[in-house]
Amino acid sequence: MQATTVLFYLFAAVTVFAALRVISSRNPVHSALFLVLTFCSAAGIWMLLKAEFLAITLVLVYVGAVMVLFLFVVMMLDINLDSVRRGFWKNLPVALFVGVVVVLELAAVLIHSFGGVKATDAPRLPADYSNTKALGSLLYTEYVWAFEIAAVILLVAIVSAIALTLRRRKDVRYNDPSAAVRTRSQDRLRMIKMPAQPRQGSQE
Repeated sequence: MQATTVLFYLFAAVTVFAALRVISSRNPVHSALFLVLTFCSAAGIWMLLKAEFLAITLVLVYVGAVMVLFLFVVMMLDINLDSVRRGFWKNLPVALFVGVVVVLELAAVLIHSFGGVKATDAPRLPADYSNTKALGSLLYTEYVWAFEIAAVILLVAIVSAIALTLRRRKDVRYNDPSAAVRTRSQDRLRMIKMPAQPRQGSQE
């Protein structure tokens, strides 16, 4: 057995285990951390498939940005775990049905696309071939609108997360920038003229 095959089964086992723990963990923070592990192991599988750009993008975008933001929101919000767990067993049949449908759809796509393809049928690529360059050319030509829509959705997610965690506390001093800009020098300093008085104990 080759080393790449051993690594593939290792990464696949870690991915399946971490994905199951994402939906079975009782703590949302633990679920998010298991999702980070799922992304990292999936990135390892992408590396074995010689898709370095997709692996690095998965780690940088989802693990380094989206999941960190999600963890920040989960830890900042006061989530009632009892209300989250309520109705889990009630909705389990619907969730299992949807999961089975998704698995069957993905299996049908894989069988239809790669059912009759052999390893020897794959086209031979030149030595200087760059999958990053090919992916960029395809992404910014045929799928440019999908790329822009995905960017807008991520921007909305960032703004929504900031809006959810933005709280005005009464015990914290708050400076109004507009009031500070409108401040004049006369409002900051006031000159008072008082008559001079001799000090106590001094001789006149």
